[in-house]
Amino acid sequence: MPARPLSDETLHLIDAVRDGLAQRCGAAALEERTLFGCWAFFLDGKLCIGVKGEDLLVRLPPERHGEFQEMQNTRELSPGGGMQGYFWVEPHGYARSAQWAFWLDEAVEYNPRAKASPKRRPAGTAPSTAGATPGKAPGSGRQKKPSAPPAGPRRHSIFEADD
Repeated sequence: MPARPLSDETLHLIDAVRDGLAQRCGAAALEERTLFGCWAFFLDGKLCIGVKGEDLLVRLPPERHGEFQEMQNTRELSPGGGMQGYFWVEPHGYARSAQWAFWLDEAVEYNPRAKASPKRRPAGTAPSTAGATPGKAPGSGRQKKPSAPPAGPRRHSIFEADD
């Protein structure tokens, strides 16, 4: 079954996340792909933030799970407790620029300490070193989406009413 097209609001939010992360860590460090049915942003190969509909999926320090769980407009990715540190943030939880900056800063700050998931091979393929670049691990040549560096701090339009 083909995927549904993304709504304008979702595309707008994806663009805002892309801009916010690029300002904090540079566009070259970002990788984008789908995960958990959402559009996900990875830093250094580790999930940082995702967008599904109007909600943000934010990866946060698991040791502070209880603290984030008590915050308004957040809900656990896995209410059974299996995914410590992963939270959905609803639109009212990031509506103001200070709230937006809080979630992006927390996710980017935790990213260097986050544990990376092992890379998965497509089904039916065996590890191969044919065509590998010397000194590089096979499969590490994944192309990142090129983009121009931001031209300074950009105020995204989702905060137009927040002065």
